[in-house]
Amino acid sequence: MAFDDRQRRMVYDRTDGYCHICHKKLAFANYGTAGARGAWEVDHSRPRARGGSNHGNNLFAACVGCNRSKGAMTTQTARRRNFTIRAPMSSTRKRALRQENTALGTLLGAGIAAAVAGPAGVLAMGAAALAGGLVGRQIGKATRIPKA
Repeated sequence: MAFDDRQRRMVYDRTDGYCHICHKKLAFANYGTAGARGAWEVDHSRPRARGGSNHGNNLFAACVGCNRSKGAMTTQTARRRNFTIRAPMSSTRKRALRQENTALGTLLGAGIAAAVAGPAGVLAMGAAALAGGLVGRQIGKATRIPKA
């Protein structure tokens, strides 16, 4: 099936431009250009040979090598061969997790300051909350958190 630019953009953005099997960075402009850096194709999570459809939930971006070696295997089997479990997160999901980590880090920092310093810790709570928020944000950037 031929995909138009809008459909390709949806599939590409779903994994933030990474192959859903090996997590290699892809280049949107190199769609279907085998041999080009970041070349990719639309992969059917459940192969059409096994009854899969062209519905958006069944489509993922995959580098040419992964897509062609996958053949009629299921995505679960292909990911297992590459020692991955999940598809990369979209940029929207990453942003939401960073914000969540920042908020949780802020609360944790404030709680630690209050517990350690007692009443005097109330003054230091603002600085500790800020530091906790920054640490939480960094952890969110460095950690791959599974989809909920």
